Amino acid sequence: MIPAQNQEDNSTIDQPPTQPHSMNVAFQGVSGAFSEEAVYTYFEQDMGQPIQKYSYQSFADVFAAVAKGSVAYGVVPLENSQTGSIDEVYDLLASYDLFVVGEVCVPVNQCLMCLPGQRLSDIKRVFSHPQALAQCKEYLGKLAVEVNTASNTAASAKMIQEAHLENTAAIAGPRAAELYQLEILAQNIQTVKENYTRFLVLGKTQGPYSDQQSKTMLAITMARQSLALSHYLTVFAAHGLQLVRVETRPSRQQPWETIYFVEIAGHSEDPKVRCALNDVATYTSMCKLLGSFQRAV
Repeated sequence: MIPAQNQEDNSTIDQPPTQPHSMNVAFQGVSGAFSEEAVYTYFEQDMGQPIQKYSYQSFADVFAAVAKGSVAYGVVPLENSQTGSIDEVYDLLASYDLFVVGEVCVPVNQCLMCLPGQRLSDIKRVFSHPQALAQCKEYLGKLAVEVNTASNTAASAKMIQEAHLENTAAIAGPRAAELYQLEILAQNIQTVKENYTRFLVLGKTQGPYSDQQSKTMLAITMARQSLALSHYLTVFAAHGLQLVRVETRPSRQQPWETIYFVEIAGHSEDPKVRCALNDVATYTSMCKLLGSFQRAV
């Protein structure tokens, strides 16, 4: 088996750290993004640890910052309960030798926001991240507006403030409206009201062992493509392990090869999990341990 800028809360935004720090945390986007909220929720609210937050332009930049040691941790979204998986993040998990050391679920309250004094009838254009636009498709379909994509939900809010764009709205979280002094025209505009995004916490080393409700994540490619996935998953069943999730992505190394991202209940240091992983490795061309961590879902 192969294991594989400044704001009120003292966070530094946009500029990468010049010196490594034990609690530097990277996220994609700008202040007010849901990714920043995930950083706060996981490290400060749940763990009670003060941190320094650093924003990066892309998910790949976050992975690279953790891999280089520029930051201690990175936080990236993996899937949304309404719109599904974020393929780029899965691809990066397979490409980098990093570990998933935690996860956190953040409720998504998508808001339509604009410059103060604008009315809903004034809005002609809406900007946001493609996932947010997809989550709010039903609401947007009722408005006679032009829909445009942005790199990040909060980035669209920031753009409206900085460029003083009239007749234009952004879809982002309520914190973005507060930070960029925008007025919220409508809240909870996502089609599915109970909407959550699951974020992963990345580190350079495997997290500490915990006998709490843990989960282990693997990236697997098949030694024999002719064998069905069920052939390999029966190994986990034989060891009495619960299969939590399976996601597939095409391999970037071999044409027509598939990478299976498998999540099972239990920690990789548990004896029965360790035995199962050793057994699975004999049937696969790659069995990469992506990490064991306390499960949030």
